[in-house]
Amino acid sequence: MRKAQAPLFMDPIFNGAADPTIIWNRQEKEWWIIYTQRHSSGPGPGVTNIHGSELGVASSKDGHDFYYRGTLEGLHFEHGHNTFWAPEVLYHEGKYHMYVSYVRGMPTHWGFPRDIIHYTSENLWEWHFESKLTLSSHKVIDACVAEIEPGHWRMWYKDEADNSYCHYSDSHDLYHWENMGRAIADEPHEGPNVFYWQNKWWYIGDYWKGQKCFSSDDCTNWEYAGMILDKPGKRPHDQAIGNHADVLVLGEEAYIFYFSHVPVPEDIDKTKPLPQEYKTLAVQVARLHTDGRMLYCDRDEEFDFVLPEL
Repeated sequence: MRKAQAPLFMDPIFNGAADPTIIWNRQEKEWWIIYTQRHSSGPGPGVTNIHGSELGVASSKDGHDFYYRGTLEGLHFEHGHNTFWAPEVLYHEGKYHMYVSYVRGMPTHWGFPRDIIHYTSENLWEWHFESKLTLSSHKVIDACVAEIEPGHWRMWYKDEADNSYCHYSDSHDLYHWENMGRAIADEPHEGPNVFYWQNKWWYIGDYWKGQKCFSSDDCTNWEYAGMILDKPGKRPHDQAIGNHADVLVLGEEAYIFYFSHVPVPEDIDKTKPLPQEYKTLAVQVARLHTDGRMLYCDRDEEFDFVLPEL
């Protein structure tokens, strides 16, 4: 058995690998993790370490020994040092599509406009700007896209202008989107991820206390399906809740890729900047299970983890 490595990947430049998404690179015949490259080791004031991020790339032939490859090219459609978060990448009819959260510049505090930008690529390296999407507001982040029926695409995203509830939009060409309203609005959350597995649609969201799960037969009406990654694990760099996840379905198996922080002591002075050692992030992978109604995840489970060539 080849056990999953823990951590699966850590960014060697800034120690800030967050918001991972995984995709098979058809040209290089490798698995890629594309992630928000936070400046976790940077000394800047306020939330500078969250902004100014590029999109980092790590690659592997089989899910082991992911190594850093650099950052994506061609994203800068306007001048300046700008911010890219939470990529969502998919492949359709010979082209890769990416939907990424975007903030102009490198703010030191919250509250600035955020939009979701659409890019396309033929090789995952070089990206072409398509458009800034018109969605439910200009405070939207964390796109997730799935083809819910042939030729019918749905995007879920966090709308911070609506109490950080999840909204959704529909498209029939991946370029033009129609806003449909709220999708999940029980509590504020971010990082929605939707996938089809074991004859059901599943929704997971980052509620900042773990990942809340929902299931659906029609991808519109959702029922509660449990909490996962809400309790610390025992693996290296996995002793905090699991944040902003992506799920890879391979046949009967489903693997969840998420990032975790170094735990912050409860007695630390929250009025002062967080020490650098508590800003370190790591990408982890775990296996999902279901009884057909609820989702489960034991992040300490040892399992055979080898990603196949597609």
